[in-house]
Amino acid sequence: MSENREATAARNFRRYKDGDSKPDAWREWIFDADHTHKCPTYVQSAPPCQASCPAGEDIRGYLAIARGTEKPPAGMAWQEYAWRRLTSANPFPSVMGRVCPAPCESGCNRNEVEDHVGINSVEHFLGEYANQHGLKYVATGARTGKRVAVIGGGPAGLSCAYQLARRGHEVTVFDEHEHLGGMMRYGIPGFRTPRPVLDAEIQRILDLGVQARTRCRIGRDVTLEQIRGQFDAVFLGLGAQSGRALPIPEGDAPNVVTATAFLRAFNDGRLQHVGRRVLVVGGGDTSIDVATVARRLGHIGHAKPTDFEEAIGGRLAHDVAEVSAKRGCDVTLTSVFPVDKMQANRHEIEQAMAEGIDIRGGLVPLALVRGPDGRATALRVARCEAKFAGGKLEIKRIEGTEEDIEADLIVSAIGQAVDFTGLEEFDNGRGAVAADRNYQVAGKPGVFAGGDVLRPHLLTTAIGHGAIAADGIDRVLRGEEMEKRPKIDVHTFDLARKMVEVGQKLGRATEPMLGTDRSDVGIHNFENRSERYVIPHDELFLGHFTDTPRLRRKVTTLDKDSALGNFQERLEPLSEPDAIAEAKRCMSCGMCFECDNCVVYCPQTAVFKVPKKQATLGRYVDTDYTRCIGCHICHDVCPTGYIQMGLGE
Repeated sequence: MSENREATAARNFRRYKDGDSKPDAWREWIFDADHTHKCPTYVQSAPPCQASCPAGEDIRGYLAIARGTEKPPAGMAWQEYAWRRLTSANPFPSVMGRVCPAPCESGCNRNEVEDHVGINSVEHFLGEYANQHGLKYVATGARTGKRVAVIGGGPAGLSCAYQLARRGHEVTVFDEHEHLGGMMRYGIPGFRTPRPVLDAEIQRILDLGVQARTRCRIGRDVTLEQIRGQFDAVFLGLGAQSGRALPIPEGDAPNVVTATAFLRAFNDGRLQHVGRRVLVVGGGDTSIDVATVARRLGHIGHAKPTDFEEAIGGRLAHDVAEVSAKRGCDVTLTSVFPVDKMQANRHEIEQAMAEGIDIRGGLVPLALVRGPDGRATALRVARCEAKFAGGKLEIKRIEGTEEDIEADLIVSAIGQAVDFTGLEEFDNGRGAVAADRNYQVAGKPGVFAGGDVLRPHLLTTAIGHGAIAADGIDRVLRGEEMEKRPKIDVHTFDLARKMVEVGQKLGRATEPMLGTDRSDVGIHNFENRSERYVIPHDELFLGHFTDTPRLRRKVTTLDKDSALGNFQERLEPLSEPDAIAEAKRCMSCGMCFECDNCVVYCPQTAVFKVPKKQATLGRYVDTDYTRCIGCHICHDVCPTGYIQMGLGE
């Protein structure tokens, strides 16, 4: 460090000149006493929140907008700009902000400091802002004249339709139900997804020109041959709306129903009360929904035992006058896993327990106990140990622990199945559709699929499938080759696009080169590794971040008595100041958030702020390599891991 500036400049001369294309070995020069030939490079990496999001949202991006790091275009509110960044991946932020179990938050590096960022709550806020201000989507592509049939109007189908319509294609959604929404409407109760909210987000997609044909089942009302003759491509978003029966011998009884049938009857308005004792077998989010709905419905003392069975079967609508006689019901939920290992969202489990729902883990169903009329009076269960081994569920029953749990209604919430009636050619023999990484159906050119028809999972997973499939369909319609999907398949910040947005231009290379410090054909000293590298917490300077408690949304917690008949939403969005404050807790993993540490701590004043007219998010600082001695300090104090030390070669 005692060398004069001329010597430093000589040692740190530019390794490659414009036009160089052949590298030379220079290994022995890399480390040398008080300096190295490793200098700062600016590397954009994928944050773990984003890599954990099945919909691939640019989470870091819209949080940066909310916190003020990335400025919106002139004349646009930051809320709208953040919402548009969010909805480039997910057109249902207001719904997902309420019901998504938020795997992004489990992956958040902020968990290493004190608690994760409330990503889901900021998403909720932005979705509500868009609904309140009537924001609309804008098609980004010219009309192509190509037509696509989307079979199924659930989250996968609507996501695919949205992405295709934005690209200029004509889309028609076919759905056998009266309304679009799939499991968002018919599988999740309205007190978790208010129908006006869902309707607003669906209508926004239809306003792009998407056509909808409801009460129309492919294979019954329209043949598959007609679809192929009228459309250039097909997307299968059938969903898995057939429930799975209990895996026990002779498990059928009039008062034993599936979760999907139960929830559909409730959401259709047919089911208005249940029995005095309800038993739900499951452990996932759907089983929690069934249990909390049953708690709210309660029972009526003078009802016939078959009333709720017929309502679930679609043959009876309860007399509304009977609701006044409703009383509470006892609800028990069982799972083969211990309660702390259940797959349901932890928050929802806690809320269900607060409502007096008895959740019992480690129980496996064995058989129905029947009365003289053939109806089930109880479910025989036993203690068990359950685990996944080799991708399969293994359940070890503990002998001598059998017991009977009495029930007037038993609901099986152990999984869902696809109804392939009329579409049998797509069944891979295992009750699902086989597709590649682009979600193109095997052996069916121009046919793509997504959502539960591939494998039942989260709503946000289905949304991600629809978006990826739309990319593939778009390429097919434009006659382009299908690209290999990246390892980390998410929507990422595009620095080149941002530079163009703020008025900077990138040229076109006319000669082979490995790097350049004078030409404008690339972004100097920058690399985007977002498609292949998730930055871990140990690459961040966590000492930069102070303990800042998470701002939580207000949740109305009910008890056993107050839950009866209460179908009001329990979750309130954050206020605007709280949403901004929560976004500021984001550590911006893998992307500069303009903290100035590298500028302040550089002993050679080699790191400097980019002139304001040339600066953008991600190009806030640069390095003067005639000054840099490769001391690594800028890397060590970088809170986000954006500064990496690259070889001087």
